Amino acid sequence: MGVSSALYSGVSGLNANANAMSVLGDNLANANTVGFKSSRTIFGDLLSSQISGSGGTSQVGRGVGLSTVDTIFSQGTFENTETNTDLAVEGAGFFIVSDPATGNASNNYTRAGAFRFSADGFLINPEGYNVMGYQLDENGNTVGDLTPIWANTQSFTPAEPTANIDLNTNLDSDSIAIAAGFDPLDPTGSSNYATSIQVFDSLGSTHLMTTYFTKTADQNWDWNTVVDGGEVTGGTSGVLEVVGSGSLAFDSSGDLISIDGAELYTTPGDTSSDPVFPRPTATTTAGTLDWINGAIQTQQVSIDMQTSQYASPSVVVSQEQDGFGTGTLVKLSVDEFGNVVGNFSNGTPRQLMRIPLAKFTNPSSLSKIGSNMYAQSTSSGVPVIGTVGSGVGSIFTNALELSNVDMAQEFVKMITTQRGFSANSKTITTTDEMLAEVINLKR
Repeated sequence: MGVSSALYSGVSGLNANANAMSVLGDNLANANTVGFKSSRTIFGDLLSSQISGSGGTSQVGRGVGLSTVDTIFSQGTFENTETNTDLAVEGAGFFIVSDPATGNASNNYTRAGAFRFSADGFLINPEGYNVMGYQLDENGNTVGDLTPIWANTQSFTPAEPTANIDLNTNLDSDSIAIAAGFDPLDPTGSSNYATSIQVFDSLGSTHLMTTYFTKTADQNWDWNTVVDGGEVTGGTSGVLEVVGSGSLAFDSSGDLISIDGAELYTTPGDTSSDPVFPRPTATTTAGTLDWINGAIQTQQVSIDMQTSQYASPSVVVSQEQDGFGTGTLVKLSVDEFGNVVGNFSNGTPRQLMRIPLAKFTNPSSLSKIGSNMYAQSTSSGVPVIGTVGSGVGSIFTNALELSNVDMAQEFVKMITTQRGFSANSKTITTTDEMLAEVINLKR
């Protein structure tokens, strides 16, 4: 081993620091890249040479080499956005994407969640790769294997017939009792108060359903629910058809204590006792809602009479029903559980598919393939795929994960790398001067 070996030690330092500078340059170039994960260089000394001296055998280093370039998967900060298909991952998970040009033959992985829906209804990244996910059954459970996230933009959501009405009213206790009872041919003259609501049949058609309240005695009322006779089989248009009737009983404080003879409290008439569960409701008569338009003939509507009888004017406090008509898809979004939600024109949302996440035991060994994507390697391990809540991470909507590059730290590393490169160049020039002195020994 001679003086010239110091040249090669210097060259190894130049090469190692040049590679380190390339890594630093790549980090800084991607300081604003969504989902980018920075890298670092790890150096290792080269195999030392054995030399003998008066004190015995010693070792002299041969320079430095690049051991590895690690990817740092620390969490990046989030940027809030106005796009509801922008997604960010908190935790160790990756989104799963696949190239449709290859028939989605293999999966890639990314932290960059700047997704959008294509004209064909596929959820894609900016490079056109399909975001992979699971289909859902009617209960919202994932089924089948991974498949591209897709929504039929021309789809309809089926109608849901009304099954329940919540009716919150007060009936004026000072109303005059009508002994003759309710007459559908003279509804206003044979009742004290009425309220109407639109209900839906199984085809999504609406029908006006009106409930008339008739005071028969103190603390006792009858209820009669009607529809237009022209809408049901055997009825006459313009003539009301009674589809349900019953009675209401109140206590002396004006609180409802029974519906159609069914007590609302475990001790009859005692509102301080436990409520009966399930709460009794008023219900339309079976077979009366036999709509003439071909809708389901067995529809029945349960009316939750949340009714009081106080000495104030009869009034509807609130009322609502649970049916809806058909609707077309007007908007697609993703919620915090990764569910792709379709919002339809009838105001009802529906979960269409679910986005999973993949987690690796050794993510630092994933292979970078460009465009913010990674591929599985032999050292990364196989992915563990799961949905939010299974330990793979959390999804945030209207957000993007920014690059985890720390510019201040990168510039400090740049200074030390530059100094290391300069020092190794000095080693080479100094060794050159030493060799020149050796050559000058003979002149």
